[in-house]
Amino acid sequence: MESYALQATETDLLLVIDVQADFLPGGALAVPDGDAVIGPINALGRKFKHVALTQDWHPAGHASFATSHPGQQPFGTVRLPYGEQVLWPEHCIQGTPGAELSPHLDLPHAQLVIRKGYRPRIDSYSAFREADRTTSTGLAGYLRERGFTRVFLCGLATDYCVGWSAIDAREAGFQAVVVEDACRAIDLDGSLERAWGDMAAAGVEREESGAIGG
Repeated sequence: MESYALQATETDLLLVIDVQADFLPGGALAVPDGDAVIGPINALGRKFKHVALTQDWHPAGHASFATSHPGQQPFGTVRLPYGEQVLWPEHCIQGTPGAELSPHLDLPHAQLVIRKGYRPRIDSYSAFREADRTTSTGLAGYLRERGFTRVFLCGLATDYCVGWSAIDAREAGFQAVVVEDACRAIDLDGSLERAWGDMAAAGVEREESGAIGG
């Protein structure tokens, strides 16, 4: 019998973050090597009975888009009412091909798709809370009602939506494990190193997919 560092159980959930066309090669906000997460995620999906996915879902003209701020360029920053906001290329606009989940994901048993970032004036990296850090997505309540105690996170991007989701999972009282080889990062001005440091400080665990059994 194979020995694993971690074993997926009935109280574990695999949370697949934003594996959408605009974050994959050729997309409007492509994460470097982003499509490399799909194979490990599909393999993980076969180990977990319980899977949920997130989907970035912005209206046109969203406040996080550089095009919504005259004179601003992508990857610059502005101050919004809730704090500093990175400005992004237009991406994952509701109902467009770029917002679609990758057709190469093989997770037919996924039980929930939670959309985020649909409020026009607030960005949302985390699957749990939007960027104002007060507006809830409702995911924590769903997990509690279902009896889940541990969340395994994977997808795009490590230093933004995955990292923020993992930290918020811990704050909401769940164990959180980021599956490193099933994630890829944007790594904007050292953001990946900072994200791993913040996750470690929050008590987020870090594991490889091969160490997880199901």
